[in-house]
Amino acid sequence: MTKITGNGTNRAGGTPLVDGFGRTVSYLRVSVTDRCDFRCTYCMAENMVFLPKKDILSFEELASIIDVFVKRGVTKLRLTGGEPLVRKDIMDLINHTSGHLKNGELKELTLTSNGSQLHRFADQLVAAGMKRINVSLDTLNAEKFARVTRRGRLEQVLEGIEAADRAGLAIKINMVAMRGFNDEEIVDMLHWTHERGFDLTLIEEMPMGEVSGDRRESFLPLREVRDRLAERFTLEKITLNTGGPARYVRVQETGGRVGFITPMSHNFCESCNRVRLTCTGKLFLCLGQENQLDLRTALRAGGTEGVSRELDRAMILKPKGHDFDPTRIAPASVRHMSVTGG
Repeated sequence: MTKITGNGTNRAGGTPLVDGFGRTVSYLRVSVTDRCDFRCTYCMAENMVFLPKKDILSFEELASIIDVFVKRGVTKLRLTGGEPLVRKDIMDLINHTSGHLKNGELKELTLTSNGSQLHRFADQLVAAGMKRINVSLDTLNAEKFARVTRRGRLEQVLEGIEAADRAGLAIKINMVAMRGFNDEEIVDMLHWTHERGFDLTLIEEMPMGEVSGDRRESFLPLREVRDRLAERFTLEKITLNTGGPARYVRVQETGGRVGFITPMSHNFCESCNRVRLTCTGKLFLCLGQENQLDLRTALRAGGTEGVSRELDRAMILKPKGHDFDPTRIAPASVRHMSVTGG
């Protein structure tokens, strides 16, 4: 087991993180590993080369950096990957970080998962204070699921989702909308999620990293999806804000909610409150840009005060937004989503 010292607090400066455009950064997404037990076609290369374990931050280092962010005003923390639950002893980091929930510094601790390991961890996540999770699920067809994940089993994921539901976790299903693959399944997924009391969020595919296939052929603008849904359902605008980029509607016929994340057709940068930390300590200030700082070096050279100073510099460097172009052949970023964190 990994021993994480400290009590979830630190003595770094406590001034809020406000960037050059007046946006307060209150949301940190932490990729705890680039590894995953799936190889989703839009997320990874088929023959993925993962980072050497020696380059990965220890849990104690991750915890120290997280502590600084919380001290500087981050109130929402999401753990991502890769698949966060495949990292050995992940509950040690989660249980340490949950101390910030108990003392009121964090408002929410959550994670995004592919669902494969939820049957093992759901009860532990609830015990640590998690209230809700996101699960990536692009199809309810077992054959197509195996194809898009390259190695996943739909049955295992559905078992994990059921375990999370029984444990009392609120569940949001994330579905990447892909023309010619699952565009005809969106209505079925809407019914399936809403019948179980889950939210559904639809996501436009993003040009991150080299993958097989031409993303231009599979790209599906969500305004087109929303128009099609509006022909069948009554979509009511709501003001729900979960801290992320999704814009939500309520489906009058089901009573459930559908979110739309549109980084390609309509970016959401004007309200960006997020930064992303990789498992190697790189801090990315925008998902679609290469602006980054090395918090691992800052921590090892200057401790938590060194990290806090780098965060001040990060706020100066954070760009106004990304500029994804769905007509481009080359990816907007060479980083795969699994490296940065979904």
